[in-house]
Amino acid sequence: MSTVTSPIELRKLGQSDLEVSPLGLGCWQFSRGSGIVGKYWSNLEDADILEIVRASLEGGMNWVDTAEIYGGGKSEQALAYVLDQLKREGSIHATPLIATKWWPMLRTAGSITSTIDERIRCLGGRNIDLYQIHQPFSLSSIAREMKAMAGLVKAGKIRYVGVSNYSAKQMTEAHRLLQQYGLSLVSNQVKYNLLHRNIDHNGTMAAAKELGISIIAYSPLQQGILTGRFHNDPAQIRAVSRLRRMQSGLGEKSLARSKPLIDLLAVLAGKYGVTPGQIALNWLIYYHGDTVVAIPGASKVRHARENIGAMSFRLDKQELEQLNDASWAALK
Repeated sequence: MSTVTSPIELRKLGQSDLEVSPLGLGCWQFSRGSGIVGKYWSNLEDADILEIVRASLEGGMNWVDTAEIYGGGKSEQALAYVLDQLKREGSIHATPLIATKWWPMLRTAGSITSTIDERIRCLGGRNIDLYQIHQPFSLSSIAREMKAMAGLVKAGKIRYVGVSNYSAKQMTEAHRLLQQYGLSLVSNQVKYNLLHRNIDHNGTMAAAKELGISIIAYSPLQQGILTGRFHNDPAQIRAVSRLRRMQSGLGEKSLARSKPLIDLLAVLAGKYGVTPGQIALNWLIYYHGDTVVAIPGASKVRHARENIGAMSFRLDKQELEQLNDASWAALK
């Protein structure tokens, strides 16, 4: 039987005093179709972004995740714009916790310090609760980057430090270095879902649990595959590029392997009166206790409402294990 968790129970993000909802709103899709990364999404209108953010925050999410590379600051600016609108309306949900990221490619650690005021400006002067190194490839060492991040904490520019796409070794090293400044690494944002579980066998999940570091899971529905849409209507696959098909598990063999998992998601969805995607998100945020939080995106209001619904129930231990087993079988 389901265990209703209403209101939504918050959890600590790593060893910080940030209390977050199990799901936060991923904001890559607010990039305005700008830049190499932002072109993945079409340009959403201000009114659409406002309603997506409104539905997400009013529904129980209390944090948002964006990044400098998402449209070169345009996602941050869009977010600031709609939060200003909510504030003018007198909404009690106008001040979510904010996570953003510094883009390290072809840059040195000095850029962390020199660009932070631009990040704050794009966010409309708001506090940065979690500042993350977006990926581990830069022209500086992890040591120099962590020194710069610790300096931002000391200067009051950011509250906590996180990383993204770091291996177990890199994450552990970043945590050790931050401890020299009296800080701890709060989070590692990585791709993780029922059809992508690299961190479970490369040591990253184990290290995160040992060190008390939260995993922030992006791409939590494997680009829509875990909703069952491609299994239920294979014609939709034709609209996806061949490269993305192979990378995402949309090939014929991959879809055949994942079908038992998708079928199980559908069965559990029927039991709980929710969607398969909500079951997949629920597994993600509860299977590892409080270690994993996730940041599903939403390009439509109905997506935002579906995300929120994934926090309205709780799978039992046996069901979590059933999904775990089906997940590994799909990945063989």
